[in-house]
Amino acid sequence: MSADAILDAQAGLSRELADLRWAPPVFRVLDPLTYAWEPHAAYVRRYAGTGQILLLGMNPGPYGMAQTGVPFGSVPMVRDFLRISGAVGQPTVPHPARPILGFGCQRVEVSGARLWGWAQARFGTPEAFFARFFVMNWCPLLFLEESGRNHTPEQLPRGEQRALFAACDAALTRSIQALRPTLAVGVGKLAAARLAVAGAGRVGCIPHPSPASPTANRGWAPAAEAALRDLGVALG
Repeated sequence: MSADAILDAQAGLSRELADLRWAPPVFRVLDPLTYAWEPHAAYVRRYAGTGQILLLGMNPGPYGMAQTGVPFGSVPMVRDFLRISGAVGQPTVPHPARPILGFGCQRVEVSGARLWGWAQARFGTPEAFFARFFVMNWCPLLFLEESGRNHTPEQLPRGEQRALFAACDAALTRSIQALRPTLAVGVGKLAAARLAVAGAGRVGCIPHPSPASPTANRGWAPAAEAALRDLGVALG
């Protein structure tokens, strides 16, 4: 099954990344695949299939996947739209400024609210959305500075990037082989670049829904739909 192959690739990636070390300004590194595996696995098993359009994000946000184990996983959308639940534990070494509250987290992950909110508005049900698409992340790690500020993978030193990128690219290749997507779309340019490296075949890109993006703040859903249509994706 494609879901089992994806979960095997992700579990192996999590174990491999646990051996890597990170220099300041990275202060804590959280891996929700270790403490939020139950809802993550429930999401993959319920919704991953073959022949879907793959939407690939980069890595967890502090109020999204870091809390729920689901990519772009803002709590209200995971609980009420995706209907995913499960036990969420604690990181081995938590960050005092970014507590893991699981499904009790009250902060909304803006990127997740935008992406899953679009899926709900456009398709109505998760079943209708996942008949066409699957969403996953390239990297399972959230990098945090001492202040709690997010530190993105592209901000890492080149030596750390090489080790991280090689491991994540290899796991992505395995997932692509399991999913056999009809089209692979990076949610942002860096994700699109990793898809190309991982041999995804036909690759496209849509804007990232981050609140740090002026394009997303002007209206992410219309911009994303325009990019999908340019790739030949009919949305109705």
